Amino acid sequence: MGEGAAVRTAEERSQSCPECGAEIRADSRYVAWCAACDWNVDPETPHQERNRLDRARRALSRRHGEKLLAEVTADGSLRARRDASSLLAFAITLAVHGVTVALAFGGVWWLVREWGGVGMVPGLLLLAVAWSLRPRAARLPKADLALHRGDAPELYALADEVARVVGTRGVDEVRVDANVNASVMVHGVRGRRVLTLGLPLWEILTAQQRIALLGHELAHYSNGDTRQGLVVSTAYRSLTTWHYYFTPIAEPSVTEMLINLLYIVPRLLLQGVLSLLDHLTLRATQRAEYLADRAAARAASTEAAVGLMDRLLVGESAAVALRREASQAALAGPRGTRAVEAEPEEIWERLRTHMASIPDYEYERQRRVGVRRGHSVDATHPPTHLRRTCLLIGPSAPAAVVTDDERQRRIAAELAGARVAVARRIVRDGFDG
Repeated sequence: MGEGAAVRTAEERSQSCPECGAEIRADSRYVAWCAACDWNVDPETPHQERNRLDRARRALSRRHGEKLLAEVTADGSLRARRDASSLLAFAITLAVHGVTVALAFGGVWWLVREWGGVGMVPGLLLLAVAWSLRPRAARLPKADLALHRGDAPELYALADEVARVVGTRGVDEVRVDANVNASVMVHGVRGRRVLTLGLPLWEILTAQQRIALLGHELAHYSNGDTRQGLVVSTAYRSLTTWHYYFTPIAEPSVTEMLINLLYIVPRLLLQGVLSLLDHLTLRATQRAEYLADRAAARAASTEAAVGLMDRLLVGESAAVALRREASQAALAGPRGTRAVEAEPEEIWERLRTHMASIPDYEYERQRRVGVRRGHSVDATHPPTHLRRTCLLIGPSAPAAVVTDDERQRRIAAELAGARVAVARRIVRDGFDG
């Protein structure tokens, strides 16, 4: 990536590889490994998803990601489209909502039929279940900081400019949180577009990488991501609620053991439906991610989009640095917390310095680990190394959107309040992003 040579905060040392004898350059903060033979490239035990569905999703995600990359490599094309799988998934999700409607009508019918007697109880129960399963958009986290267009006109203008390049309109609201991530969503009945920027991620990106991040997220509104649709996303939420209802009771009594036995069939049925929807929608979701990466490259340049991928690979290093900030403040007690809260900008400066000091060979190690493990942002994203490879296929794209230093300063000024608030929250509450 080239940024690792900028700063060094730890002394490098050299040693010989015990396997092949090649010289190894090692930074005491990171794993010592051999680029010649891959000795010790991945010494840690790979993280295993506890949830069976998440494990299946991650494996399926990797398979689809590899197949789509092979298609792109073969003909160089990648297009958004609605296929038979997407249509079948839509039909299944309509059936899921149909069950909710049937429960609601059944509850009303039972109430009317048994009005005034104890027979109303089953009707009330059916209505309560239907209400919990009703289609509803995800709630906006209360902890997020909302930046309205009047608060951050330059940031919104940049997002609007990027949106035009990727073929969509801008967002209605920008929110800021403390995660090393970013996301978009459609909120409410009116379909308000909400962009959430993880401030730690934003702070460690270059100007063009930030444009790439905006391009990637905004492209999700125009690239045919099936799961972004209101019908499918709310059906997933309803099925997840059903699955929760049939979760086995922990440490059951004899009676509860019988209840757990009754739960087995509906729970397996729900897992089957969720797995089927994953099979039907993950390919479109994977394609949407690749398309979003291509859009990011069009907006900010291929170089910036690839740089964003590399930053995501070492995102855990940023998380570790912020956890260390929170831990040091906690160990220092109230006085230490107050000292950090008085100078919150220093947290971001130390984070940027830390990320700039990551050596190039640690980026390379993370890429190789990603190939082995299939590193991805979450269980639905293609492996990051495949996304990076896809970006490098074909001619390099120039930047369609660029910013100068003055514009960056104006955007930074608009985010100043958010930087202070998020830094203080990390110190006060700890970092779990």
